[in-house]
Amino acid sequence: MIIKKYIGRTEEEAISLARADLGEGMSIMNTKEVNPHGIFKFFRKPSFEVTAAIDEIQKEENKTVKKDDEMPDFGKLQQALNDKQFAPAPDSKAAQKEAERERLLKSSQILGDEPEEDKDKEDSSGIEQKLNTLQDLLEKQMIMSREEEKDEKERVVDKNQAYLDLIRKQLMQNEVEESYVNQIIEEIEGTLGPNSTLDNILAGVYQKIVLKIGSPRLIDLKTKYTKYIFFIGPTGVGKTTTIAKIASMMKLANKSNVALVTSDTYRIAAIEQLKVYANILGIPLNVVYAAEELEKLKDEQNGYDLVLVDTAGRSHNNEEQKEDIVRLLKTVPESEREIFLVLSATTKYQDLVRITSVYSEICRYNLIFTKLDETDKIGNIFNIHILTGAPLSYVTEGQNVPNDISKIDAQKIAKQLLGGNS
Repeated sequence: MIIKKYIGRTEEEAISLARADLGEGMSIMNTKEVNPHGIFKFFRKPSFEVTAAIDEIQKEENKTVKKDDEMPDFGKLQQALNDKQFAPAPDSKAAQKEAERERLLKSSQILGDEPEEDKDKEDSSGIEQKLNTLQDLLEKQMIMSREEEKDEKERVVDKNQAYLDLIRKQLMQNEVEESYVNQIIEEIEGTLGPNSTLDNILAGVYQKIVLKIGSPRLIDLKTKYTKYIFFIGPTGVGKTTTIAKIASMMKLANKSNVALVTSDTYRIAAIEQLKVYANILGIPLNVVYAAEELEKLKDEQNGYDLVLVDTAGRSHNNEEQKEDIVRLLKTVPESEREIFLVLSATTKYQDLVRITSVYSEICRYNLIFTKLDETDKIGNIFNIHILTGAPLSYVTEGQNVPNDISKIDAQKIAKQLLGGNS
């Protein structure tokens, strides 16, 4: 019994190949569709495999009646290529090899080509070479595409980086702490697109700064009880003048009922200065020498909306003076008081870090910055706000009372930090 397999583009073609090879007496044992695998699935269509069988005696008889001048058709040539890929059944290897050799020899003689066995190798080699060449071409195209994409991204990154470096330089020239500058730049970098312009990037940084500064925390006037407003801070920052400005603003603009208290008995000039402002505004001023005296005054001041308390300028390195402030603050419950730490915008950053650190141990506070008219570097306002997390409240820009004071304007500060006009 001879059993062989045949491959055709269609089932009918495979059967025709089997019939042409084995003769009319052959029997179809099995048919199945064969799908190519791997990379070949992109270049070859499915084919059909037919398994056919014939008795060896009948096969020899068919060969004797076969005409010598029978021409092989395309299917046989196709089969010659396909037979290389499919092994015959174990019991028919020798017979298959002989029949295949005869068929290939006839095909090569008729077509005037080299023996089909060699042609098969060349064709297979040619297909493989073409596939390898195509694969190389595709890989090169992919590499070129990736390189072009990388180059484009690098050009975009270089352009964006140049803009960010320019903004970084401007912020640091305004004495914004480098770590905070880097934080802003890093947050912006992740949002930049390939078509970002300097205006786009600048607008993004501007919005970041505005959001980080936030809304000003102003004195709360919506209370049903007397609110005590304490002003603390080092000497020489302008606390007394700031209190006079706020008292004027509350009395004249907000129509609040205001009283003044000072515990700064170390400086006679401070007391006299507040007396002048109190007389002009028509509001009372009380001087206290100890925390107990402020506590006694509370009953007398219940009818006022606000009591503004000036404290003595203390050294943040003096523990005894720190305790004096703590005792003074404790005379008023937290719910009935607000505390404002007054700092000068002209103070060095490292000094501000030490000052705010000491006062942070004492209480929670809001920030007032004075003397903005004496410096063109306002980075410390942003720095200390980020460092302490304390809300920004007011800024002063001169000695005139009741003028030269305003609430913190985040947009104005951001514009100045970026080099714009205020």
